[in-house]
Amino acid sequence: MRILLLVHSFNSLTQRLHVELRERGHELSVELDINDAVTREAVELFEPDIVLAPFLKRAIPEDIWRRRRCLIVHPGIVGDRGPSALDWAVLEGTTDWGVTVLQAEAEMDAGPVWASVAFAMREASKSSLYRREVAEAAVEAVLTALARIEKGLQPFRPAARDSDLTGRLRPACRQSDRAIDWQDDPTSVVLRKIRSADGAPGLRDRLFGKPVRLFDAHAADNLRGAPGDVIARCGGALARATRDGAVWIGHVREEREKALKLQATHVFAAESAALPSAFGYQPIRYEEDGPAGLLHFAFYNGAMSTDQCQALRAAYAVALRRPTKVLLLLGGPDHWSNGIHLGMIEAADSPADESWRNINAINDLARDIITTTDKLVVSVLQGGAGAGGVFLALAADELWACDGVVLNPHYKDMGNLYGSEYWTYSLPRRVSAENAHGLTQARLPMGAAEGRRLGLVDRILPASALRDPRAIAELALSIADDAGLVQRLLEKRGRREMEEAEKPLERYRAEELERMRLNFYGFDPSYHVARYNFIHKIPESRTPATIARHRAWALTAIRQSA
Repeated sequence: MRILLLVHSFNSLTQRLHVELRERGHELSVELDINDAVTREAVELFEPDIVLAPFLKRAIPEDIWRRRRCLIVHPGIVGDRGPSALDWAVLEGTTDWGVTVLQAEAEMDAGPVWASVAFAMREASKSSLYRREVAEAAVEAVLTALARIEKGLQPFRPAARDSDLTGRLRPACRQSDRAIDWQDDPTSVVLRKIRSADGAPGLRDRLFGKPVRLFDAHAADNLRGAPGDVIARCGGALARATRDGAVWIGHVREEREKALKLQATHVFAAESAALPSAFGYQPIRYEEDGPAGLLHFAFYNGAMSTDQCQALRAAYAVALRRPTKVLLLLGGPDHWSNGIHLGMIEAADSPADESWRNINAINDLARDIITTTDKLVVSVLQGGAGAGGVFLALAADELWACDGVVLNPHYKDMGNLYGSEYWTYSLPRRVSAENAHGLTQARLPMGAAEGRRLGLVDRILPASALRDPRAIAELALSIADDAGLVQRLLEKRGRREMEEAEKPLERYRAEELERMRLNFYGFDPSYHVARYNFIHKIPESRTPATIARHRAWALTAIRQSA
C-alpha cells in the first residue's frame, strides 16, 4: 500500500513504523504537520491509499479525512480519548494499557476502531514505555489494521461506556495533577508523578529555592532524610527525601527562557558540591558472568558528554584488565548511544570548543575498542542508536541488535555534520565503500533486518532478550567456551596489525577531524544552527526531502521539465 506518515515530528515511534512498514514492502513517504495547506499539498502529490498519523498534535483537516482513509495511532485503550493518554496511565499506576488504531472523524479519538493491542505496564517513565511497549503494540496494531483494510473488513465503534476494557475522555494532564507533596507523598507516588511527565513537559517543582522541571527519576534505596530535603549526590543525580525514603533526580531544567535539560548536579554545581556522595544512580555498571564481562552504560536519552565518555573509557579499561574472554557493551535498555551530548555542548560557554572536546573523548573510547585484541568485544543494542552512537558500536568485533531496534547511521541531518568515531575505517570494512556512502547520504532509519542484510548487524536477537538479559549472557558464554575463540583472537590481532601498517588509525581520525573542525569552527554555521534548533525544539519549517519522497519526486519533475 502507499502510505503517507503525517506527523508532528519524525520521532521514535514514527521511525519504528517507517522501518517496519518499509520492511514489509509498503511504499512510504513522510510529511511533517506544519499547516493544513502543506498537508493538503502532500496528499495531492503522493496520492496515498492511507494517511497514517502516529504522532500528531492537531486534527487532520476534514476535507482530507473525508476523501482519504486516515488512521490515528492512539497510545491508549479502546475508548480512551484525550491528549494525555500515557501520562494518566503512568500517573495513576495503571497495570494494563494499550494502543488503538482508529479512523479519523470529526470528534478527536472517537472514530471507528481498526485494531487494538494491549500490554502490561512496567514501573518506568512515560518516555521509556513509549519507546518500548507502546512502539511494539503500535506496530502490531497498525499491521493488523492494514491487514483488515486489505481484506475488506469493517472497523467497529467502542462501547459508549466505561469498563475495565473501555477507556473514557480525559482532559490534558496538568502540572497541578502531578504536583508533589514532599511531606506526605510516598516514594512510589513521587516516582509516578515525575515519570508521568518524563520527556515532556517535565514535572514543575523547586530545588534549592529555584523553580525547575524534574526528569529521570529513580528510587534511591537505603537513603532517608527529612521529607523534601536534598540529601546526597551520585553520578550526576541528586537524591531528595520522601515520606518513606528518597528518589534520585537525574536531570532538571530551570524555569527560565532558553534553559536546557541537563544533569541535576551540573545545574546545581555549587549546591551539589556540599552534599555527601552516595551509591545508587549509576549509568555505568559492570558485572561478570564467568568468562563474560558485561558493561552497561544507560545514559539519559543516549547522549554521551565529554565527562561521560571519559568515565566510560575508564570503566572499559578496568573491564579489559579482568580475566574474561568476551566483553559485551550493553548500553542501556532504551538507547545504546546517540553520540555526542548536544545539550551539554549547547550549554557550554564555547559550543565549538565543547564539540571538539566531546568528539575527541568519544574517539578515544572508539580507538580503545578497535585496538582491543585479547578479548572478543560485542556491541549489544537493546535500544536504538543514532549518529556517532552507531559508529561507536561498529568499533566492536560484532554488533548484535534486538529485533525492533532502530539505527540511524548518519550525521548529516545535524547541519551537514561530517562525523568521526573512525567511521571512515569501520563502516566500509563492513558494507563496502559504495554502500557506506549511500548509507550516510540517505539519512533514513534502519531496522535490524536491513542492517543484517547490509552487514552492519551480525546477529539479530529476539525482542524478548530485552526482558531476559540472561539470554544475552548465555550467548556470550557459548562464544567464550568455543574452542575456536583463541584462533579467532589471533587472527583479529594479525588483521589489526596489517590494517595499521596499511593506514594507521590516527590518519583516519585526523582526516575525519579535519572535516569536523570546519563544522565546529568554519564559516558555515549550519551545525550550530541545527544543534540549537534541535535542543530548543524549534519546529521544522519544511519536511526534509530524504523522508518526503513525494517532494523529491516533484523536484525531480520540475528539473526534468526545465
